[in-house]
Amino acid sequence: MCAAATCLAFAACGNGNSSSTSSASASSSSSSSTSAPALTGVKDTAKVGEKPVIEFKKPLTVTDGSYAVLQKGDGATVEVGNRVCAQGMYVNAKTGDVTGSTWESNKMDCSIVIPKEGEETTALMGAMRGLKLNSTIAYGVNDSSSNSSYLVVMTLKTQSKDLTKATGTKVKNIPSDLPKVTNAADGKPSIDMNGYKGSDKLVAQTLIEGTGEKLTSSDYAVVKYTGWLLDGKQFDSSWDRNSTFDVNMQGGVIEGWLEGLKGQKVGSEVLLIVPPSLGYGSTEQNGIPANSTLVFVVDILAKY
Repeated sequence: MCAAATCLAFAACGNGNSSSTSSASASSSSSSSTSAPALTGVKDTAKVGEKPVIEFKKPLTVTDGSYAVLQKGDGATVEVGNRVCAQGMYVNAKTGDVTGSTWESNKMDCSIVIPKEGEETTALMGAMRGLKLNSTIAYGVNDSSSNSSYLVVMTLKTQSKDLTKATGTKVKNIPSDLPKVTNAADGKPSIDMNGYKGSDKLVAQTLIEGTGEKLTSSDYAVVKYTGWLLDGKQFDSSWDRNSTFDVNMQGGVIEGWLEGLKGQKVGSEVLLIVPPSLGYGSTEQNGIPANSTLVFVVDILAKY
């Protein structure tokens, strides 16, 4: 659903992922409350696991952030750390009209990662822990800026585990003049610049080729990465934070990432050498000098 115009989990839950802010991005983070009032007066009369039929007395007064489990599922219990894909819809709280849905296109929202206890960013994310697949949850949104209120209704359909490191086939015949990358047992990369002086063109060299689906411009990619300057100085690493980073392949990161990661497969490890024109150009960025060539090793762990 993120690939379409709507992204239910981001709208309702905040991203359940343990993602961090990357040096490749200028995005900022914010905190959310982990307590919320109950949503009352709403029921789902459909069969468990099927497209919900939402009923309530109209107009419904919605408290922002309120939620309710409308149906308990009959599938496997969702596990902490798993990525969950959900079908969903938006329901106008005043009229009961469905204003958006993934059920018809079957383009589920897979941005939800079930958090450990104490790590949830919202009460709703905590409420998903321990539910079974085919459970349906409704979440109230009261948008004062547009004077609108609606329900986000999600049905949890599938779950899977993200990779923890690049997994696939090591690529042979890598150009000998490129920086040399080695990986620890846990996948964390280290680098020898090998006398590399940079280029005015983007280098996107696959080091490990995964077997997953290719990234497209409409995806979010879940990655781990480390970044260095040409002198070998590390300026950022999600490995050091034990976190992942979600890359919006439509934008929000430097152009070198968008161009270099597009078409790469889930499971792959990619060496990106980004010239200033596709990085930060003449602008200093978080201690990265102006006109710097940036060297990244990126492990692609999942996409949604």
